[in-house]
Amino acid sequence: MKIIIVGAGEVGRHLCQQLSTENHEVVLIDRDADHIRRIERELNILGIEGNGASPSVLEEAGISKADLFIAVTDMDEVNLISCIMAKEYGVERLVARVRNQEYLSINSPLSEHRLGIDLVINPDQVMAQEIVRISEISEAFEMVDFAHGEVVLLGYQIKPDNPVCGLTLAQLRDLQGLYHFLVVAIVRDGKTIIPKGSDVIQPEDRIYIVVRKKNISATEKLLNLASSAPKKVFIIGGGRVGFSLAEELEDKGVDVYIIEIDPKRCEFLAERLDKAVVLNFDGLEANELKAEGIDQADLLVAVTGGDTTNILASLLAKHHGAKKSITRISRPDFIPLLGSLGIDVALSARLVAANMILRFVRRGGVLSGALLLGGEAEVLEYYVSSNWPYIEKPLKEINFPEGVIVGAVVRGEEVLIPSGDTVIKPGDRLVMFALKEQSQALEEFINP
Repeated sequence: MKIIIVGAGEVGRHLCQQLSTENHEVVLIDRDADHIRRIERELNILGIEGNGASPSVLEEAGISKADLFIAVTDMDEVNLISCIMAKEYGVERLVARVRNQEYLSINSPLSEHRLGIDLVINPDQVMAQEIVRISEISEAFEMVDFAHGEVVLLGYQIKPDNPVCGLTLAQLRDLQGLYHFLVVAIVRDGKTIIPKGSDVIQPEDRIYIVVRKKNISATEKLLNLASSAPKKVFIIGGGRVGFSLAEELEDKGVDVYIIEIDPKRCEFLAERLDKAVVLNFDGLEANELKAEGIDQADLLVAVTGGDTTNILASLLAKHHGAKKSITRISRPDFIPLLGSLGIDVALSARLVAANMILRFVRRGGVLSGALLLGGEAEVLEYYVSSNWPYIEKPLKEINFPEGVIVGAVVRGEEVLIPSGDTVIKPGDRLVMFALKEQSQALEEFINP
């Protein structure tokens, strides 16, 4: 597939990294020549300096032969105009990143429906929605849906007093009863392990499990976990993400306290939020946080524009009694390090936006995908064609690439949490966990 990406910022670069390793022909357009050259040296892409909304630049990029066009610059107008131009050149699939809420209104003359853009992503709105999703399962630090929401991948941290510590995965499997789940990965001391039945769960392990959505509660009970939706939430940072998040939580009946250091922004928030308590002070002021009841908070969300502030605010709130923290961070390569500091969930806007776009791309037989662990691993949902060499064979006889595990098999309306004896049928959809370095080998294995 030929893919043109406009914008060499964080999202654009990350998409180039993901898509170029999957043998797509990727062309990257950006005004910054030095940035383009640097990414060209690192990745197998073609870089073009120029304006992504310029016809001559688009023609130089080979727009007439493009299968997919993605515009993710920091300027909404450039993204929208470049998509309009790409549509005129006959590109059938268009993606644009748009921050201005006015463009997202269905009544706007520049809405995605009127412009014919297939996917419009508002990174702030998407981030707020992701935080709400994760907050509803309080024990989980990561959550990804597959198979139209029927299958869920969840990440949990195992505390030292949890009775499952010391059990092998085989012993845990014997305890499951009617509610089956599968541990597809263990993160221990910063290293990701694709586990076997003999692997032992240790204190502070971060485990990833695949489970039917309807069985989450029963599975948590077996794992001695107990999630609940938050009742009292503190938000540090009243920018676009903080505001969108406060609106979402208000609608769910949550008590919201939003902390913003800028007095004018506080006035804006107070005028537009119905029930949230808007507080004008620095989110790193411990005494102010304690006076407002941070020790009673079910959740602290730090979404200011600075990584350092977000990390410190999260640690401070946890120190003073907040039950859980979600931290926005711009550098996804730091995400695997933050768990050891005591931060429960770290989210990168870049990864959240990239996940949405990668789901849309649907390369080969992939129905959807998501990045995990700061991009170090992926969960992929594949459609199995009838001519796949391993049809009618049990999983234990299929030599998948090392670093790959099948977490679920979706067969029609039925979801199977597989064992080694599960036989693959034509038309099955496989939800698979893979280390990043094995994603290309897995692609070639599924589509030989």
